Amino acid sequence: MNSIESGKWRYATKKFDASKKVADSTIKELEEVFNLVPTSYGLQPARLMVVTNQELKNKLVEKCYGQAQVRDCSHLLVFTTVTVDAAYIEDYFTRTMELRGTPAETLAPFKKQLLSSFEKMTAEQNKAWAVNQAYIALGMVMSACAEKAIDSCPMEGFIPAQVDEMLGLEALGMQSCLLLPVGYRAADDMFATMPKVRLPLSDAVKHIS
Repeated sequence: MNSIESGKWRYATKKFDASKKVADSTIKELEEVFNLVPTSYGLQPARLMVVTNQELKNKLVEKCYGQAQVRDCSHLLVFTTVTVDAAYIEDYFTRTMELRGTPAETLAPFKKQLLSSFEKMTAEQNKAWAVNQAYIALGMVMSACAEKAIDSCPMEGFIPAQVDEMLGLEALGMQSCLLLPVGYRAADDMFATMPKVRLPLSDAVKHIS
């Protein structure tokens, strides 16, 4: 499907067919899409955890306000963030020099700018900036899913601290911010055939010429 067709086809899936699984090769493609997502400064503060353990998905339903999609999906994609600090930025520039062969002196002004900017951030500002990057990743992964006729349902409705504890994210320096169950819609999900409620294009988009 092209982007318009897939946009019309997709919806926030309310009921997954738990018997249908997404191929591992397809999940790997989605992981690649996630890793190629553009981020501010190219720093990639978002991380992705892929959960397939059924017992764990069952337990997570309670932490997601009873949303059964978490249990019945093929794979649960957990979008997380990490804190960007001076050490993280140093690693980024080391990797840039290794991959691009850019001299350290050429990168020095940009590196100085980033170190100064992030030093001034509060922990809350750092987190908010990282979460914004995770939303970009969510959108691109959802689009990739739709183009491959894979259903998904973006979720903010969960208890991050409790999900983090169940997934052992603190030990990895990660914090959850978004969930995306993926799989295949159940035949009796009535929301699959409902018309989309959208603004007229003329109201949603304005032109200045």
